[in-house]
This record gives sequence, C-alpha cells and structure tokens, in this order.
Amino acid sequence: MPDFLVISADLAWPLAVLLAWLAGEFIHRYTRLPRISVYGLVGFVCAQAFPDLFATEAGSPVAVMANVAFGLILFELGYRVNLNWLRVNPWVAVSGLAESFATFGIVYLIASLWGMDTMPSLLLASLAMSTSPAGVLRVINEQRSSGQATERLLHLVALNCVLAVLTFKVIVGFWVFNTSGSLTQAISLSAIELVSSALLGAVCGMLVPAVLRRLGNLAREGTLAFALVVVILVAITHAYDLSPVLATLAFGLTARHRRVAFTRTQRNFGAIGELLMILLFVFAVSTLDWNNVVNGGMLAFVLLIARFAVKTAGVAAFSQLSGIPWRKGVATGMALAPMSVFVVLLLEQTKNSGVVFIDELAAVAAMTVFMEVLGPIITQRSLIWARETTKEE
Repeated sequence: MPDFLVISADLAWPLAVLLAWLAGEFIHRYTRLPRISVYGLVGFVCAQAFPDLFATEAGSPVAVMANVAFGLILFELGYRVNLNWLRVNPWVAVSGLAESFATFGIVYLIASLWGMDTMPSLLLASLAMSTSPAGVLRVINEQRSSGQATERLLHLVALNCVLAVLTFKVIVGFWVFNTSGSLTQAISLSAIELVSSALLGAVCGMLVPAVLRRLGNLAREGTLAFALVVVILVAITHAYDLSPVLATLAFGLTARHRRVAFTRTQRNFGAIGELLMILLFVFAVSTLDWNNVVNGGMLAFVLLIARFAVKTAGVAAFSQLSGIPWRKGVATGMALAPMSVFVVLLLEQTKNSGVVFIDELAAVAAMTVFMEVLGPIITQRSLIWARETTKEE
C-alpha cells in the first residue's frame, strides 16, 4: 500500500493536467466556453477528492512551475502595455485608478459590515482590486481578440495588478509593524521589496534586448531568451522574498520599449507555455479548502456582485472621455471579472514569507472558485459583445 501511494502521488499531477486538458478541449469544442474555465474546475475536484495526493509544499516542483507559468503570463502582459498610449490618452489610466480604488472601498465597507476584522477586510479589499492576467490573456489569445476594448482591457489589467500588489504589500507591512513593532521589518516587506522587484525586472528588460541585438536573429532566439530570464527572475524573487509579479511585469514592460519584436507565433510561449498554463490553473485551485469555500460562499457572492458592478460602472463612466462608445466601455469593465489565479498565488507567496491569512479569508477561497469558472466566460462574452473577436462562436 505505501508503494502504491507513492506511485499515485508521483502520477497525480501529470494525470490531473492531462484530464484538465482533455476536459477543456471537449467542453470547448461542444460549448465554445473558454478552456481555462474547465482547467481550474478539474483541479479543484481532483484536489478535494484526493487531498493527500495533491498536497504541495512551498518549494515543490509543481509550485515552482506554476509560478514560472504565472511569470511568463505577466511578462507577456507587460510586453503588450504601451506607456506612450497612456500618456496620449490619460483617461484610460484615470478610469483604472477610479475603478480600482472604488472597488477597494466598497469591498472593505461590505466586509466590515459583515463583521470581519479590520485587517482581513483591508486584505480582502486589496485582493478584490486585482484582475487575473492569466484568465484575461488566455481568453484574448484564444478568441484572437483585438480592438479598442481589448487594448484598454490589457492596460487596465496591468494597472489592477500593480495597484493590488502595492496595496496588499503595504497592508501586510503595517500588519507586521503592529505585531512586531519593528518599523524596519515593515518597510522591508513593503517599499524596499516593491522598488527592488521593479528595478530588477527593469534591468533585465534593458539587458536582454541589448544582448539579443548583439546576437541577431531575434525572431528565433527572442522567445527562448525571454522565457529563460523569466525563470531566473522568478527564482531570484522567491529566494530573496521580492515580488515576482512586479519583477516580471517590469521586465515585459521595459523589454517592449526597448523595441524587440515579439511575434504573433510566440504568444503563450508555444506548446510549453500552453502546458504550464494548464498546470497553473490546476495548481491554483488545488490549494483551496472546501470548508473555506462553503464558509465564505455567501459573503463571496455579495462581494463578487459588488466588485463586478463597480468595475463595470467605473470603466464605463470614463468611456467617452477616453474615446470609445459607452457600449465598449461597459464591455471592457465587464471583462475585468477574472481574479482567481492572481489572488491565490499572491496569498501563497505571502504565506511562504511567514504571514498566513488564508484561514481568515474564507471568502477568498469561494471567490476564487466562482471566478475560476465564471470569470473567463464573462470576459469571453464581453469581448464578443464588443465585436472584437475573430472566431466564429
């Protein structure tokens, strides 16, 4: 029996990934629903059915590969953000700031009225600001979406991620200060960590394009070089308790403005990127506990409705000022629904640093499961409604 369990544990993750891929392909073929809505659901079911087989430690190979997959996604997101466009059309950034902080305020208010303590309410509000780049990018690439709503969506997702990380880390820093009384430790967990992460990514974003120009043949070598550096960045940030989110985003953002071509055929980093993407979605929800999902279900439902309404209204309010029709503004705000993978990995990274909040934030588990399935579907339908997809549905 022990030998059987060891073999099963070794095979559990590959089999779960294979099952998720097959289920995603079949369900997408017959329903046209996003594949990633299925990946996470399969992972959650497998983890709840066989909890011992899918238990993972912080430094496990599966956890490392999942973080690398998320780093690749964040790099691609950063690479598609055009800062010059934001300077020309600042209303896009204004709408992102407005909807993010309005979401923070309404979620904090609801959580407080629900009876949650101040610190968990603040953390929950900061997490609700975010939009999952994994969910949004996967749907955009799968639907081959392009246009004004799609471009705004990408920029708003990047802004949501940065604001959520900044706010979350500052709140964690204050928590450390209140519990330990060490201002130095609090600062090291917030400002120094964030600045160092962004600088690390920016330096890589300047060095890698320069090396590629010297080597030549960017079309063939660029993707491999970027992927390798993302792996190194994720390893460094985890080793020194920095933020892999900001580091990989800054890497992609800086690399884009160093004008190195990233061709259409290299989106998702090819077949290996697709494989890691499936693993990421399966892993993210496997870390959740069914009891937390049940306990936080009602609060999660209320918060998700409020978050969806605020983000949609916040983006739509600035749609005409930013140069798009009201309809596309509403569609863009609705497409910001996904939040699952980003939230799970951010909490896991914080837990690995010795600050554990997941048990106090049962609503996060329920929100993650709900939006793992519903978020990508809402994004897909929003882009179709905005008439920016090229696939026949």
